[in-house]
Amino acid sequence: MKNVLRTFLILFVVLAIGVTAAFAAKCSGCGAKNKDSYKFCVKCGGPLNAEAVLQKNKVDRATSGKLGGVKKTIGVIGFENASGMGSYVSLGNDFGTQLTDALVQSGNFIVLTRSELSSVFGEQDLVDSGRMAKSLTAQKGKAIPAQILIKGKITEFEENAGGGNQGLTIKGITLGANKSNAHIGVILQIMDSTTGQVLDSKRIEGKANASGFSLGYSGGFSLGSSSFKKTPLGKATQIAIDRAVIYIADKLERMPWQGKVVSVKEGVIFINAGSNAGIESGSVFVVYRQGEALIDPDTGMELGADKKKIADISITEVQDKFSKAKTSASSVEILRGDLILEN
Repeated sequence: MKNVLRTFLILFVVLAIGVTAAFAAKCSGCGAKNKDSYKFCVKCGGPLNAEAVLQKNKVDRATSGKLGGVKKTIGVIGFENASGMGSYVSLGNDFGTQLTDALVQSGNFIVLTRSELSSVFGEQDLVDSGRMAKSLTAQKGKAIPAQILIKGKITEFEENAGGGNQGLTIKGITLGANKSNAHIGVILQIMDSTTGQVLDSKRIEGKANASGFSLGYSGGFSLGSSSFKKTPLGKATQIAIDRAVIYIADKLERMPWQGKVVSVKEGVIFINAGSNAGIESGSVFVVYRQGEALIDPDTGMELGADKKKIADISITEVQDKFSKAKTSASSVEILRGDLILEN
């Protein structure tokens, strides 16, 4: 009996030491103990090391609503599930929905919903990549309300677990003592809505590790569910979305904003952007007249169009979705549909 008690005591001490060692990183924000391998606090989400601090600073900047210039209007048109996880039929749509929400919450963009884009394209071929070979505007004969379109492909979506017991599974969520590595890989593309040209492309990854008592998934689940977000794969997905927002914010900040003339009445020029896009009274913009679209004779792709400066305008009044402007002098009449660019 004494030997049994002694063995139990030794095991208890070893386990206690192991748990203490495993959760040795103390969060400076809330004081909670975390595993040394963790980058962010499991309780408050605060960064635990220099790399995590840098990552958090990038996320904060991309989601602060304080990027320079006028807000660009963008639309997330779809993500293809090429991960091999055919059982999760809505993976692409769910990822696109989560990314759209993250972009909206960032406050840095005007984000069109899928239904708003569908009203222009038609739902049946909204994410058909083949149709992008020609001008989207020219094909449908209707201007796309977004300057930039976001699409992509999910190439990896997996969680590998090992060690420990199988755990207890309730409604598709597993609680068990094991080690798991989760990984998601996404190829993200930024496209010009007028020409369909891919302006930039990047592979985005999210990885998360967990050991000890952890949550995992099995069966049906959704990226947006609170239970899935607690799993390693859910955390990896959130990391990928954060990195996608950082990437999009960085690229779009370098692109010039463009708008259109809506109407001209009695010398007052109405443009299709207002306070919700960051337009301010007194801001100065340039009006350009676009020439005929240049279409590649071999591919049918729109290469762009020549444009000519016709006037400088100054914003005199700002509403939520439109602004009024005036020009001091212009030798050419400003017309509906003329292009507006930042000065």
